Amino acid sequence: MYLFNTKYHSNTKKHTAVKGIVLFFMLLYTCSNFANYVLLPMDEVSQRNHLKAYGITYWSLQRQQKVKWLLNYRGGSFLMADTPALQNECKIRGVSFEVLSDAKAEGILREISSPSQNMEAIVLEKAPKVAVYSPDGKQPWDDAVTMVLTYAEVPYELVYDKEVLGDELIAYDWLHLHHEDFTGQYGKFYKNYRSSKWYIEDKLRKEALATELGYSKVSQEKLAVAKKIRDFVIGGGFMFAMCSATDSFDIALSAEGVDICQSMFDGDPTDPNYQSKIDYKRTFAFKNFTLERTLKYEFSDIDMTTKRREVRKELDYFSLMDFSAKWDPIPTMLCQNHTSLVKGFMGQTTAFDHKLVKSNVLLLGQNKINNEARYIHGIKGKGFFTFYGGHDPEDYQHRVGDPKTELELHPNSPGYRLILNNLLFPAAKKKKQKT
Repeated sequence: MYLFNTKYHSNTKKHTAVKGIVLFFMLLYTCSNFANYVLLPMDEVSQRNHLKAYGITYWSLQRQQKVKWLLNYRGGSFLMADTPALQNECKIRGVSFEVLSDAKAEGILREISSPSQNMEAIVLEKAPKVAVYSPDGKQPWDDAVTMVLTYAEVPYELVYDKEVLGDELIAYDWLHLHHEDFTGQYGKFYKNYRSSKWYIEDKLRKEALATELGYSKVSQEKLAVAKKIRDFVIGGGFMFAMCSATDSFDIALSAEGVDICQSMFDGDPTDPNYQSKIDYKRTFAFKNFTLERTLKYEFSDIDMTTKRREVRKELDYFSLMDFSAKWDPIPTMLCQNHTSLVKGFMGQTTAFDHKLVKSNVLLLGQNKINNEARYIHGIKGKGFFTFYGGHDPEDYQHRVGDPKTELELHPNSPGYRLILNNLLFPAAKKKKQKT
């Protein structure tokens, strides 16, 4: 009996040990199969805060965690490795997320890779270093991009003329142009605001800076800045511009060596017949435009603000173009959204006359009724640029001195999402384009 009991207990212990090992490996398999990935859904229904979801993606990239951008899958969702820190960060920032098993994630990727699906998974590898070209003393209502970067908790650094002319752009991957006037005409605010304190001080500040940097005119100094930014793009940088920084940038490049500023701007008259001396080959995006010769609040006929048909605010929308995610991943990335119809918004440069956009520039968003290009993209040298018409996607007709937009009230703004698409584009893994 003693020997039998000993044998019985020995076998029982062995059975229990084997069972424990089996349960341990089953648990490991279950855990790995149950919670390996986090999905940030970007569709209209599932995501509480689209804008901060981009910030979470950037946060992950900062920590050397690769992210897969699932183009056209649930509004352009993001897939990344699951960690307690990631889940905690999502909760803190109020970003909706879903925990996926390894099998579920693989199933989604298989669906995306199917030739029958207009989807693609793009690997994001590195957090781009971001610079915003903006002057000191910028008001909070001045720039939509700095507002959304701050709200999404994406770090950026300010640069201005000294830094640009000092070749400091080489340290950055992505550059946003503040709503600057690169023509030296002080934003064409003269007619309505020449007696305003802010206008007088801004003019004096710009003149003093030009003198300090060795230029006799603001227009000459701004042209030098525009050429440095052009070289940054040609060398492989990404430039994003909104409102008047779009057309005034191209106009400045096209007017190199030509005085297009009237005497109230630079103290001497314009060159005779200056329109005939404009060189459209130097521009990024626009061709055959005619400069505005009066004191009208306008640089040229590129802008559609005064040319567009009567459009009521509640009916002012533009549509995003549909591209092949597998064959045209770049424009597809830039158009990711939870809606293809985006509310219009005005600015000094509201939209671009479609017939004045160069044929090699890609149309990303348009208002067909008015023949307006609202959102365009192109290649220059080894780099890229995107021009986005309008001042603030959630402030329809922004005026000088208006209070800034509170993005806490617009966490799912489709118009602001387009800005953040551009921010993440430089993070994408470089691969040969399909031909």
